Amino acid sequence: MMFEIIGPCRSRANDPRRHLVFSRAAMREVDRAAIEEHGIPGIVLMENAATALLAGALELLEGVEHPSALICCGPGNNGGDGLALARRLQNEGVRTACLLSRTAEAYTGDARVNLQIAESMCLRISVADGAAPEETAAQLAHELGGPALIVDALFGTGLTRAIEAPTDRLIEWINRARSGGAKTLAVDIPSGLDTDSGEPLGPAVRADLTVTLGGMKQGLAREGARAWTGRIEVGDIGAPIELLEAHGRTP
Repeated sequence: MMFEIIGPCRSRANDPRRHLVFSRAAMREVDRAAIEEHGIPGIVLMENAATALLAGALELLEGVEHPSALICCGPGNNGGDGLALARRLQNEGVRTACLLSRTAEAYTGDARVNLQIAESMCLRISVADGAAPEETAAQLAHELGGPALIVDALFGTGLTRAIEAPTDRLIEWINRARSGGAKTLAVDIPSGLDTDSGEPLGPAVRADLTVTLGGMKQGLAREGARAWTGRIEVGDIGAPIELLEAHGRTP
């Protein structure tokens, strides 16, 4: 089993990353060691993630005459990746809006940095209604004229339980918008899917493309997961190859 790798570096045909899969714990250790042992700032890994995500997003927008994107961002690093992607899409001439699932105060660390950059660029940013987030999403979608692309940057690989109300209604709205013709890009893993098993924990996003970051997650490599992931590409975030080889395994 081999996976395509996109991102800052062009993947070689014999790149060992094309054959490796990672559990939730293994990928977490890769991230930790990249930052703490190799001195790569987390914000650099996030920026590399945005480069890979941009390539995937532009693939989905290819041929769209008036491209637009709605980025749904949670408060963690997954949301930070989405915010970094948002400003890159804006720079590419894509009309872009961001929907925050929490108030701005909940965004900390690298996610907070990217939120502040997005704010400084005057991107359209709205906080989801605490009781009915799908209504805020629908309003933003209306302002965009119906987004050609929806980006799921709500929950990442750390999710271990079903997404609860009211965010579950936002997941359902994303899936309805996809059924209505919007393309959906999942950041790292579709929100609601378990990283290790590839099974939905409850309501889960159905994506056209999943750009999974750093390495292929073992649950995504499972054939049954494709109903949620769509096509999968591995996004290179610049983690040292020796870390990937040490913590990944062949499926």
